[in-house]
Formats: sequence, C-alpha cells, structure tokens
Amino acid sequence: MTLTFISNYINHHQIPFCNACYEMLGEDFCFIQTQPMEQERIDMGWDADAKKIPYVRFLYEEEAACKEAVLSCDVLLAGWTDREDLIGQRLSSGKCTVRVSERPYREGQWKAISPKGLIRKYLDHTRYRKGEAYLLCAGAYVPSDFHIVRAYPGKMFRFGYFPETVTYSREQWESLKPDSGCLNLVWAGRFIPLKHPEQMIALGKELLKRKELFGNDATNPFDDFRIHMVGSGEMEAELKAMAREAGLDGKMTFYGFQKPDEVRKIMEKSHIHIFTSNHLEGWGAVVNEAMNSGCAEVANVQAGAVPYLVEHGKNGLVYPDANQEEMIKQVLYLIENPAIRKEMGRSAYETITGLWNAKHAAEAFIRFAEGLLEGKCVPEKEGPLSPAPVIAPRKMYAYVTKAGRKEKNNE
Repeated sequence: MTLTFISNYINHHQIPFCNACYEMLGEDFCFIQTQPMEQERIDMGWDADAKKIPYVRFLYEEEAACKEAVLSCDVLLAGWTDREDLIGQRLSSGKCTVRVSERPYREGQWKAISPKGLIRKYLDHTRYRKGEAYLLCAGAYVPSDFHIVRAYPGKMFRFGYFPETVTYSREQWESLKPDSGCLNLVWAGRFIPLKHPEQMIALGKELLKRKELFGNDATNPFDDFRIHMVGSGEMEAELKAMAREAGLDGKMTFYGFQKPDEVRKIMEKSHIHIFTSNHLEGWGAVVNEAMNSGCAEVANVQAGAVPYLVEHGKNGLVYPDANQEEMIKQVLYLIENPAIRKEMGRSAYETITGLWNAKHAAEAFIRFAEGLLEGKCVPEKEGPLSPAPVIAPRKMYAYVTKAGRKEKNNE
C-alpha cells in the first residue's frame, strides 16, 4: 500500500505519527509539505528541520513529482492545506481519500448558515458523502460541525495529534515528582486570550489565600506551591504585572517559549497540568504531553482534545465553559486529595502510552486503510480510528461527565 500525507507543513506534533508510518511502509510513505513554516511557529520551537527527514517532499520545490504522489497513491491522508485543487482532483478520481480536520466552526455553528461557506463545504466535502471519502476528527467537536453540512455520514472517526511518547521505568516513574515540599502546577501555551492564561493568576491568588492547604495540619503533604508558566505571547507583560500585583513573584515562574523537550522536563516534575483554552482551541497537544508526563489533568471541556483524552474522574477532571471558578475548584480537590491526584496522574500516563500515541495511531490507521482498499470499513473499538460520536457542543460537558460517572460505577 502506498500512503501519501499532504498538509501545510510537518511539525513536532505530526512527526512521531509519520515516523511510525514510515517505519511500517518504508518508501511507500511520503509527507508532502505545501508551504514553508511561519516564522512565529519557528520562534516557538516548532521547526522540524524538514530537509533532514527522509520521507518529506516539498510541493513548492518539486510540484510535478508531489502532484503525482498525491493523485496516484493508494490512500491519501489530507490535512489542512491551501491546495484544495489537488485534493479536489483526487476526490473526483474516486480514489480512497481520508481527510483529517479540526473543527470548521470553532467560532460557532451559527456560521454554517453562511451561503458562501455552505457552497465551499459542499464543494470540498458534502458532494463526496457517498464516495471513497472519510474523515478523521482531530477534536471531539469536529463530528458535530460536519454533521451540520451532512458530510461523511457514518464515516467519521476519532483522531488527533500525537507528540512524542516517553516511557518510564518504575524507578524513573517513582523519581519524577516529589512527594513533599513544593507542589508544582504547570500551564503551557501561547499567552493569548483564547488560552486564558490570566486564569492562572486567579488560581495563584486563591492558593495564597488558602494557607491551610499547605500548613502542618493540611491533608496534602506539601508546604508550598509553584505555578510554572511555559510560553510567551501578546499577554506576557500584562501577566507578569498581574502576578507582581497579586504577590505571586515567588510563586510563579515565567519561562518564555521552550523547545518541546524542555517543556517535557517541566511537566515531568509537575503534579497537575491546567489547560484553560476555550472553544477556539482545535486540539491542544500540550494535554497529550502533560498526561504522558504523569500530570493529573484539569481541563476545559471546550477544547478539542479534552473529551477524547480525559476520562473525567479517572485520569483527570474537566470543567465547563472556560469557567474559572470551576477550574479552581477542581485544582483544590486534587490538592486536598493527594492519593486521587497521584492515581489520576498514573492513569493519564497509561492513557497515552497504551492508546493515544503515534505508534498505536499509525498501526490503527494502516489497518483501517488496508481495509478500505479491500472494500471494508473496519474501525477500532476505542481510541484513534474508533467511530466519532456526534455530540452537540452544548451537550459535551454532560456527555463527558456522564461517561466518567458510568466508568466509575462499573469499577
């Protein structure tokens, strides 16, 4: 089987999956990069040095050869790209094409009423609903968005992004996070409004007030806390000023942008990862990374990755609608219940190493693709490539928390 993956550019969130495909398929796999990476992403440490990756080819340097790879391969995996002309040619040929997409209506499903937008969705997606076109949903809200335009009926499957997976020996695991002393909390991402980094200032202020949490009579074993803020962006100066004003100078550390391996080191020593991004966050790969690092997760259910990765009450906790008060409440619960927090961190690690990782996703996708070529659509039972349920955004929190309660009751 020949497999071509076309997308705007390769990055560290895609490389592990692509490496796994290349390991399984060899020269029958290639990644077509359609544009150079933006400088902003390079400054954030995303530069993958694509020239050194053996399976990457560049559409803007060798268009004829890349076009041939797109149109003639057995299976095309199509991510986001401005070259819809090529994807359209492929789909019109009737050859097996699998799209991977974040949600198109992240700003609100009311945008689906736009006549111009509906025409575009029909041309790119809906008119192929009965053809050899399938959709991998990079986020739990993707199926609902595409259901609105009646695309991919019965042909939508869970997917996402798969950063590098790290495994630890028992000894390494036991040495990762201190059992006493300082409780470490981590937040990572760009300092921009949709990610709500300012909520970490509110959390810090609340923890300062709750001195009983870290006293001699506290139920948790820690006598102090530190909030690690990894990233940068337009809100950085404002956040630092807010932290100083709140008296958090000794409690918050601002690192700026860090390379992925440096971010992991900070996550590895952290007990809780807080993910405050709102509905504009298509996926949120820092959730994968933090869970892989054994952090108990506290996450806004509105972000695309959260309903797929976080099992409420088992490997983390979710809260609704970017609600700051609910986020703080969940963090306090984990601080006051160290045994639960530690078990959630362990379960989070196992979720990534056992299911939501690049190797498993690549194996599942190749099995799935080979089945399609044989005229069979055989999804996985869970995780990547399992059927993606259509859940309305307003019902997602109830869906996720109900699933968590059901899981707990079955134990």
